Amino acid sequence: MRVVIQRVSSSAVRINHETVGAIGNGLNVLLGIKADDTEADMDYIINKLIHLRIFEDDDGKMNQSILDIDGEILLVSQFTLYGDCRKGRRPGFSRSGPVAEAEKKYDIFVKKLRLTPIRKIETGVFQAEMEVMIVNDGPVTLLLDSEKQF
Repeated sequence: MRVVIQRVSSSAVRINHETVGAIGNGLNVLLGIKADDTEADMDYIINKLIHLRIFEDDDGKMNQSILDIDGEILLVSQFTLYGDCRKGRRPGFSRSGPVAEAEKKYDIFVKKLRLTPIRKIETGVFQAEMEVMIVNDGPVTLLLDSEKQF
C-alpha cells in the first residue's frame, strides 16, 4: 500500500464539475492499493498518517500531527501510484490490485480511517474520473509505503 500525503490549506475533488469531497486545513491523501495488500498494511499506513508530525508548532517546527491540529483528510484512490515506468515509455500497472479487490480494500481502508479521531474525512469516488484541487501548504509532500520501500 502506498500513499502520497500533501499538507494542504484546502483540497477538493470534483466529478463532472460537481464537488464530491472538500476539506480545509489538513491532508490530501492519494492511496494506491496493490494486489497483496492486507489489513496490516492498512493499519500501518493509517497509524503513520495520523501520527506523522508534519504541521508546524508555535516555533515554526514540524512538530504536530493532524490529530494535534484537529485537521481534516481528503482521501482519493489512485492506482497509478503503482505505475512502473522503468521500461519503455508507457507505465505498466501490473502491481496495482485488480479493480474489484482493490475497491473492497479501499472501502475497508476508509472504514478503518473513519474509526480514528479525525473529525472530518472526505473521499473521492473509487475508479471515477476525478479532478483534484490541492492548495499545498509549505509545500509539504511525503511518500509512505507499507513495505517501507521509501
